[in-house]
Amino acid sequence: MSEIVLLSGSPSECSKTDKVLHYLGALLEKEHFSVKHISVKDVPPEVLIFGKYDSPVIKRISKQIQGALGVIVGSPVYKAAYSGALKTLLDILPQDVLKNTPVLPLMTGGSSSHLLAIEYSLKPLLATLKGQNLKGVYLLDSQIDKHQENPIIDKEILQRTKKQLQYFIDILNKRRLFETLSS
Repeated sequence: MSEIVLLSGSPSECSKTDKVLHYLGALLEKEHFSVKHISVKDVPPEVLIFGKYDSPVIKRISKQIQGALGVIVGSPVYKAAYSGALKTLLDILPQDVLKNTPVLPLMTGGSSSHLLAIEYSLKPLLATLKGQNLKGVYLLDSQIDKHQENPIIDKEILQRTKKQLQYFIDILNKRRLFETLSS
C-alpha cells in the first residue's frame, strides 16, 4: 500500500470539491493505495493568517505531502483562480514540498468560462512547489451531485475523470516499481 494525499482547498463545510476528492480516494483505495485526506479546514485560521510555517500542524502536513507517492490537489474556482485558503496554506509549506511528486490538479466551478483557471492559476502554483503536474480535471458544479456516493453525474466528465485518475495510477505504479527495484 502506498499513500496518496488528497488536498482540498475548499473552505466550505459541504463542498462539491471535497465530495469529488473523497470519491477519487475511494477509487484509489480499490486500487490498493492508502489515502490521506487533508483540508484547509484542518488548519487553524490563525496558523494560516499569521503564516505560522513552524506550527505542528504545518510540519505534519508537510511531512505527509513530502512522504506521499502522489498528490491530488482540489479547489473550487473563486474569482477565476483557486481558493485563497489553499494559496495561504501552500504559501507556508516548504517551497519544494511537491518535489518530484506527481500531482493531479482538480478544480470545480460554476461556469465553463473558468475552465482555464486550472491551466493559468493552479498548475503554475503547483509547479513552483516542484510538483509534476498532470493534465488535470475541471468539473462544472452542474456535473456534480454531492448527495450521491458517486458525485460525478455527467457521464462524459466521469469518463474523463476516470481516465485522468488511471493515468495518475499508472504513473504511481511505475514509481512504486522503480522504488522497489532501487531498494
